[in-house]
Amino acid sequence: MAYRWLADATVAVHLAFILFVVFGGLLAWRKAAWAWVHLPAVAWVAFIEFTGTICPLTPLENMLRERAGDAGYAGSFIDHYLLPVIYPAGLTPQLQVVLGVAVIAINMVVYWRLWRRRRAI
Repeated sequence: MAYRWLADATVAVHLAFILFVVFGGLLAWRKAAWAWVHLPAVAWVAFIEFTGTICPLTPLENMLRERAGDAGYAGSFIDHYLLPVIYPAGLTPQLQVVLGVAVIAINMVVYWRLWRRRRAI
């Protein structure tokens, strides 16, 4: 049971990290210090997407599921609702590059606007 819970917690952390990477630049609007945490996270995700590398949380989750005796992802709320967001069907290397470019583009716009706002003060 503990391994199953840890695997679910790993998925939740994975999703939270993804959301932070996509939307974390908005935190820098509230407090610029967030950029020191957010920009390395964006760089990490871009690296993962552009190289086709697997995020270390994925093998960790799979190992925990195996130790829990699970063969698949059926069963919990987290499995049903969060996993399809993190692991979309049909994820190809080309789509991973598009996702990496989208993450960088979104954050470039956010930080450009933040820079302009701070410069105007």
